[in-house]
Amino acid sequence: MSTPPNTIRNLVVHKLVKDANGPASVALRQSEQAITPAAQRLVDHLCQQYVARLGKGFGKFEEDEVSFPVPRLVRQHVQEQAIDFITLTGQMMQHLQLRAEQEALATGGYVLFARAQGEENDFLLVALVTEVVGTAINDGMEILDSVHLDMTNLRVAGKVDLTAWQKGEDRYLSFLKGRGDVAAYFKLFLGCNDVVTALKETQKLVQGLENFVAKTQLGHEARDVLFERAHGYLDELGDDSRPVSLDEVAARVWPDAPAQMREALADESLDLNGGFVPDRRAIKPLMRFKTTAPGWKLEFDRGAIRTGDVIYNKSNDTIVLYNVPEQLRRDLLGDNE
Repeated sequence: MSTPPNTIRNLVVHKLVKDANGPASVALRQSEQAITPAAQRLVDHLCQQYVARLGKGFGKFEEDEVSFPVPRLVRQHVQEQAIDFITLTGQMMQHLQLRAEQEALATGGYVLFARAQGEENDFLLVALVTEVVGTAINDGMEILDSVHLDMTNLRVAGKVDLTAWQKGEDRYLSFLKGRGDVAAYFKLFLGCNDVVTALKETQKLVQGLENFVAKTQLGHEARDVLFERAHGYLDELGDDSRPVSLDEVAARVWPDAPAQMREALADESLDLNGGFVPDRRAIKPLMRFKTTAPGWKLEFDRGAIRTGDVIYNKSNDTIVLYNVPEQLRRDLLGDNE
C-alpha cells in the first residue's frame, strides 16, 4: 500500500536506551531534524508501514492527565502553543522512559517524532526504530558490516490524528499492539483508552470483507466461498470466546493471496481494531440476505441462490422463490384449497 508524500512540519529523533530486564535512560537531541530527502523518505516509509500493519488498537486519550501526561503535552503544543516541538518530545521521552522501566522485556532504540500533514489530516507519529547489522561492499570490493535502521520490523509505534482530536471525535489515537504484551507499555505511554465494542468491531470487519469483494470484483462463486470461510471461522471464534487476529482472518478467508486481504482490512477508514471476540449477530450478513420493503420482508441464505431456490432476474428486477413451504402455500391459497 503506497501513500503520497507527507508534508513534514516538525521532526526529531531521540534515543531510548534499554536492554531487556534492564534500566532505561534517554538521550535527547537538542534541535529539530532538517527535512532532507533522506528524512522525507524515512517518515514516508514509516507512515506506509504503519498504515499497512494490522493489529492496531484505536481509541482516545485517557482523562487522567496526571498518570497519562501526553494529552496535556499535546494540547500545550498544538492548541495552546505554550511549548515548542523539542520541549514536547523531550517531556514525552521522560514519560516513555518511565513506562519502559515498568516493562521488563521492553528494549530501546531510536524514537522518531514527526508532526506532518497527510492527505487530509494533521497527525503526530511516534515510532521506535531499532538498528540491525547488514552487509555492504565498499569501493575496494571489501565486505563490511553495515549498521542501519530496521525498516521491515516496525513493532512499537503510535499515531495521534490531531485533526480528528481537535474536532472532538471519539477515535483519533492508535498504536501497534504487537505480539503479546511487550508493546503494552507504549499504549500506556500514549495514554490510549482503547475500549473495544465487539459488535461494532465485528460489523467493521464484515464491512472490510465486503469492501474487499467489491474492490477485487469477485464472481458470485468466489464471493460466496470467501463469505462462507469468514462466517465459519468467526462463528468458531465466537463460540469459543477467542479473540480475532486480523492476520489470521486474512490467511483463513483468502489463503491464495492473504496480503491482499490484509491490505483491505488495514484501510484506515475502517479503524478496525483486533483482539475482540466476534459478535455472532454481526456475522449473519455474511451468509444471509435480509431486506425490508413497505409491503414485505425477505430473508434467505446465500446458498439458496446456488441451489436455485431463489432466483434474481436483474433484467426485470424480480426475485422468484421456489419450493414454497406447505404452510405458506396454504396461507396464500386460503383454507378452502
